[in-house]
Amino acid sequence: MIAVHTVEEIRAAEKALMAQLPAGALMQRAVAGLVTVCARLLDGVYGARVVVLAGAGSNGGDALWAAARLARRGAHAQAFLLAPEKAHAEGLAAFRAAGGRLVEPAGAADALAEADLVLDGILGIGGRGGLRGDAALLAGLLRAGRTAGAVVAVDLPSGVDPDTGETPGAHVIADHTVTFGTGKAALVVDPAAAAAGVLHPVDIGLEPYLPEPRLTVLDDADVAVLLPDPGRESDKYSRGVVGVLAGSGQFPGAAVLAVGGALHGGAGMVRYAGPESVATEVRARWPEAIAGLSPDAVGRVQAWTVGSGLGDGRGDDVHAALGAGLPVLVDADGLRWLPERFTGPAVLTPHAGELARLLGVERAEVEARRLHHARQAAQRWNAVVLLKGSTTVVAAPDGRVRVNPTGTSALASAGTGDVLAGLAGSLLAGGLSPFDAGSVGAYLHGLAGRRAAASSGYPSAGDALAELPGVVRSLRGVVGGG
Repeated sequence: MIAVHTVEEIRAAEKALMAQLPAGALMQRAVAGLVTVCARLLDGVYGARVVVLAGAGSNGGDALWAAARLARRGAHAQAFLLAPEKAHAEGLAAFRAAGGRLVEPAGAADALAEADLVLDGILGIGGRGGLRGDAALLAGLLRAGRTAGAVVAVDLPSGVDPDTGETPGAHVIADHTVTFGTGKAALVVDPAAAAAGVLHPVDIGLEPYLPEPRLTVLDDADVAVLLPDPGRESDKYSRGVVGVLAGSGQFPGAAVLAVGGALHGGAGMVRYAGPESVATEVRARWPEAIAGLSPDAVGRVQAWTVGSGLGDGRGDDVHAALGAGLPVLVDADGLRWLPERFTGPAVLTPHAGELARLLGVERAEVEARRLHHARQAAQRWNAVVLLKGSTTVVAAPDGRVRVNPTGTSALASAGTGDVLAGLAGSLLAGGLSPFDAGSVGAYLHGLAGRRAAASSGYPSAGDALAELPGVVRSLRGVVGGG
């Protein structure tokens, strides 16, 4: 699991740790990790051309110290000081002592064009707002591909907001980010995460001083532990019965895909509610599913998945499912019939456009502030909100958030959301909390999309669905050792 902390929490932890260490020791831990990554990225340090973009304070100091160490190993180091009067004194002295050369911003284009590696040390976690002045011009050169070498951000790309993942203005786009101590929201939440490139965490000893994180990123082991695990005495009812209210004459495939996702989510039985013409298609593809015309007709269920491909005119059925007092997942067309607030367990699975409509804002606003709007909606409806997109954000009403790391553009295909709705709804029926069901569903869905892309190139929703059993089997092996 990757823990993500706020700037305030990180600052407090750094202060507590520095009180136990000699002066400057914490910075040198960070610098050692940064140099290790840089040396690995360079095709030999000796003779390499390293360019530092150094702002004021510790972030610029980390970059200058790292360049000094690389220079002592034979690199040719140059530095642009964005605020010369506020440059980190010790780092600058070490840089100069190692033979590093200062360059005026007017020479930036030529130096960057020849660089084998660029160190972005303009702003650290204390920075707010986009880059301005010379810093913005330098970031623009990097964005325009005016350097042949790798761009390595120190702790996070300069100009992004560390706590929100927002990009309020000009910012650096890095190929790699070497981050210290703990995760930052900007490194896992888009749009800022798209600017971070490959992440390289460096442990500097902060963990004992950090609080329990409110934002996390799960890994295989975490998800394997959360997967429902039927016991020897389990039967189809104790494993959970999920009802699927989906599909219509216009969108029958949505029902087929949602039921398929539900069948692979661990529940012991899937009951489908919908028009007979659609039910016929569901039974033809999934004979193990039980079908009825309405929520009242399908029999007892323990959770509902509602909304995929419903179209118009199904409001009464949606209200019946939402009013049953059971855990519920609401997707797509079902989002049009939300109650004022949920009083029981609920998961909402909008994409950015749907969430924008629910909140009365523009889609671009949701895309720019994904973490903010997911949390806002979770509190507004007292439900877990799974905001689908380039980085899926799963937000709980109490402020906890999980960011899914398995997302892939392979899932940018019609019907994949229907598969996710059925899958996560089945996990809900299987006993997972809404927060866990949404998180685990998104994780499995992403892995299935990646596997489908590996085998078919441009996978369909059906291709991703077909990969789900193998994904679950492999994750079970993480816990079982098989």
